[in-house]
Amino acid sequence: MQFDREGFSDEQLIHLYTGLLRPRMIEEKMLVLLRQGRISKWFSGIGQEAIAVGATMAMDADEYIMPLHRNLGVFTSRNMPLDKLFMQWQGRKEGFSKGRERSFHFGANEYHICGMISHLGPQLAIADGIALAHKLKKEKKISLAFSGDGGTSEGDFHEALNVAAVWGLPVIFLVENNGYGLSTPSSEQFICKQLADRAIGYGMKGITIDGNNILEVYRQVSAARQYCIREQKPVLIECMTFRMRGHEEASGVKYVPKELFEQWSLKDPVANFEQYLEYQLVLNDKKIAAIREGIQKDIEEGLARGFEAQPIVPDTAEELADVYAPASVQVVPPTGNTSEKKFINAISDALRQAMERHPDLVLMGQDIAEYGGAFKVTEGFVSQFGKERVRNTPLCESAIVGAALGLSIKGHKSMMEMQFADFVTVGFNQIVNNLAKIYYRWGQNADVVIRMPTGGGVGAGPFHSQCNEAWFVHTPGLKVVYPSSPEDAKGLLLAALEDPNPVMFFEHKAMYRSISGPVADGYYTIEIGKANQVRTGSELSIITYGMGVHWAADYADKHPEVSIDILDLRTLLPLDYAAIKASVERTGKVLLLHEDTLTGGIGGELAAWIAEHCFELLDAPVVRCASLDTPVPFSVELEQAFMAGSRLHDCVQRLLGY
Repeated sequence: MQFDREGFSDEQLIHLYTGLLRPRMIEEKMLVLLRQGRISKWFSGIGQEAIAVGATMAMDADEYIMPLHRNLGVFTSRNMPLDKLFMQWQGRKEGFSKGRERSFHFGANEYHICGMISHLGPQLAIADGIALAHKLKKEKKISLAFSGDGGTSEGDFHEALNVAAVWGLPVIFLVENNGYGLSTPSSEQFICKQLADRAIGYGMKGITIDGNNILEVYRQVSAARQYCIREQKPVLIECMTFRMRGHEEASGVKYVPKELFEQWSLKDPVANFEQYLEYQLVLNDKKIAAIREGIQKDIEEGLARGFEAQPIVPDTAEELADVYAPASVQVVPPTGNTSEKKFINAISDALRQAMERHPDLVLMGQDIAEYGGAFKVTEGFVSQFGKERVRNTPLCESAIVGAALGLSIKGHKSMMEMQFADFVTVGFNQIVNNLAKIYYRWGQNADVVIRMPTGGGVGAGPFHSQCNEAWFVHTPGLKVVYPSSPEDAKGLLLAALEDPNPVMFFEHKAMYRSISGPVADGYYTIEIGKANQVRTGSELSIITYGMGVHWAADYADKHPEVSIDILDLRTLLPLDYAAIKASVERTGKVLLLHEDTLTGGIGGELAAWIAEHCFELLDAPVVRCASLDTPVPFSVELEQAFMAGSRLHDCVQRLLGY
């Protein structure tokens, strides 16, 4: 191994050596504790320390890093307290995630580290969002995201690199190529000669370096950092290395040829650098012993404090309270003049006023800039707010959701428009595993609104007409909003953009230009989680939302002989249980109406809650009226028969006749 110390003082070399040795010694201690049964699991980075340590030390302390399993050197190089790290690894409340996350699945803003999720690839897009924030603020900073060689096979890798290249983002994508994705060798993961060669396909710079040479890692990451800042472009760095342990300790290493261990043991990053510094007369046996003694003392003291922490006593109230970031959104009542507005114009007004109110709000989506979006919601926004804040995106929903989270980490608000709610499937992982869980995991909020043009009735077929709100109602940490009127659409969207939590905001496409109503011209908000009593009745309750509100109102208008109570939920997560119970009390007969298909729809959850909590108030079984359990058909005749509205009369009569 060839080291080049040019430009490094003796003090810097010793600092790098100490930083390199620290994670190695901690890991050796962890392996002892694992064998003793004092910790439960460990992902070892022995043999790869030079990458994490060299890269972290090459960056400013306030630049964010997105590490993975084998990057203990990132955490130690950011000087995280060892006792708190040990408590994290033991699952103690005093760790970084209150016992809610695994060894390296956590982040800490004070150390500018964003914790990983097990899916690996999504972390790369978060780096895009953080880098975008730097770019918008004209900061001379970068972000850095780690990936393994196996992770480069994921679609998120492609999406993140493509977005970074297209948007010119100052971000380093650092691939640790250790030859294996768990047990699958690189030859079965990809066929290109070097992973860095992929960079050319994105029009970005890519280099391959010796990942076991800490001086080369430090020097190349430093140079890449300066390049990213100067050129406002991303860089892909492939670090060649090898892990000397299994993917995690329980997996073993039987699948690795013995000769590979023999070859790579000669390239050990710690031993080789130590020998080099001795040759350079920077270190001697006495200095090495003193450094080791100091690290060992820190480890033992940290462990002693860590083991003092007691097992967690679960507090259910605290667990539930930590699902959402505190949201002190004040309800601003409508004032001033009102105008008759179409649903789509109310949405557009809300976005425009939010952009004026929040200079840090960024809008993102396919074709939303000059074109104004598929439905023209953002038409004219570019001329008013500029392309930096109204951003066309490549066709990569996952990366844009991840970028939205990255913006939030840096204090920005963001709105992403799914061109159609159906397309959310390709960004699903980011939403349900990153956005929804990140506050509960380590206290980082996701100030993100995802607008979801949804619903049928427009003859658009199976992939542009689905109602998929129930998918997200099942996910703790999200808020799900579904307005039915222009007034509610504006007020709820403005409230969503004030809320520090991730909000899935559903907008029925068929309402965009067919539904009009009075809307206050000025800024106002409507409380998320508060249902709307559309009309009060005594014979039958229809509890619904979205298009169902209009079906119910039309039915009530045509059947004045029936006293119908109509409750518009407006928010599906969290639900307004008090309003639901009050409606049940008024009538004793409940019909749950939604456009979504029957099986697995939110009507089932509502029926169960009413049966459990309002049983003594019921005069009949709860009835659900929903769309057919089929994909949404294209033919107008078939679609009308599919829709729940076509069965509303029969359901009402059946319930009234009970």
